[in-house]
Amino acid sequence: MNFSSRIFLSTAGIAAMGLSLSACTGAPAPCTEPENTEQQSSQGAQQAAPEQVQEQSSSAISESKPQQTAAPSSSSAVPKNELVSQSAEPAQQSSSSMASAQEKVSENEPMALTVIDPYTAFPAMANEVFEYADSLYKQGKVDDAVKYLQRFRVIKPLWNQWENQADSMLAEFGKTNAERAKQFEPLVLEIQNMNRARSNYSLVAEAADNLIALVPGDSLTNFANQQKQIAYNNTLDKARKEKSEILKLANDQAKFTEAEQKALEFQMRYRDFEDPLKIQAMIDDIRNMSANNDAEAAAYWQKNDPAEALAKAKDLVEKNKFAEAKELLNKLKSSPLRKEAIEEYNKLADAYCNAQRKTTSQLFGKAQKQKDAAKKAALLNEAIASLDKCLAEYPDNSQKQKVIDNRNFLQKELSK
Repeated sequence: MNFSSRIFLSTAGIAAMGLSLSACTGAPAPCTEPENTEQQSSQGAQQAAPEQVQEQSSSAISESKPQQTAAPSSSSAVPKNELVSQSAEPAQQSSSSMASAQEKVSENEPMALTVIDPYTAFPAMANEVFEYADSLYKQGKVDDAVKYLQRFRVIKPLWNQWENQADSMLAEFGKTNAERAKQFEPLVLEIQNMNRARSNYSLVAEAADNLIALVPGDSLTNFANQQKQIAYNNTLDKARKEKSEILKLANDQAKFTEAEQKALEFQMRYRDFEDPLKIQAMIDDIRNMSANNDAEAAAYWQKNDPAEALAKAKDLVEKNKFAEAKELLNKLKSSPLRKEAIEEYNKLADAYCNAQRKTTSQLFGKAQKQKDAAKKAALLNEAIASLDKCLAEYPDNSQKQKVIDNRNFLQKELSK
């Protein structure tokens, strides 16, 4: 159905309603005649007290006789058998009354409305107008097209009226929001102050949920949810810093028992952040480090100076005494200088692998000059073995990928 058809049907419907209303002008309203009034009153009386129904009916009839001389007396009288049958069925009348009440309730319920997007609905209707006018023009009905478009042009005053109505509704909605905000202002201020003080998420969430439970409207509900998100982000940042401090106890100072205890307390306080913080995984890592820790070495550093031992390990690395340095640094990983020991251990791994790669380079150079195939292959195998030593001693060293690439290259040379 096009736009003009919809306008025509709407106009016809309004005209029909006007005719029906004019036809009813001067007609008596339903149930306003004396006969019907008396009949309804007698029915109500019979439901309350069946023994008094006939007396009340006779009294009502006698009182109405002076006013109804022109009407026959039989028209105002209610048959007794009808009264008896009505009084014998109170249950049916009660059930019908309940059904009528339910119908009224259902009639008062708001009708489901189709939500439209003004940004698409109005342009679509306007395009229908233009298309219809264009079709009239193409059919040679220029005058009809002009008249039709002129009707479209005079809608502007209505549009201004709609804008005014929208402004009025916006003002009313804003007033309602302001009244609700004032009603819930104490709780709103409490939530805001808690976030300013960077209170824990659980406290802010509890206050926000209390506000939402009071059904304050969508505006304050959205506010409460936004405040919960702010509190969540604030608490998450705080928790990440605290987690970092716990890991330092284990990774840097080898204080595994203390770190595990703090991690368990941390888990209790930040139950809502298990997924982003991976708290249980952190606890498991600390326990694994503790299990792999050398208890004898830890006891050793309670009586000996780890700083002096660390200086000695550095000297051993400079003198290329890699095996001795490695043993001492592994022992220092159980000391309060665990972080420094790990850093020095990584330097040791680089120094050792650099030395092996240097040896590999020298052996490869000799192999390239060797004309004897067997001797060349032996030199290449020896060069590969040097790289294998690096990977075996320090499998996680920083030069691992370079070492693997060099080894693959030598394998290709060997297969030629």
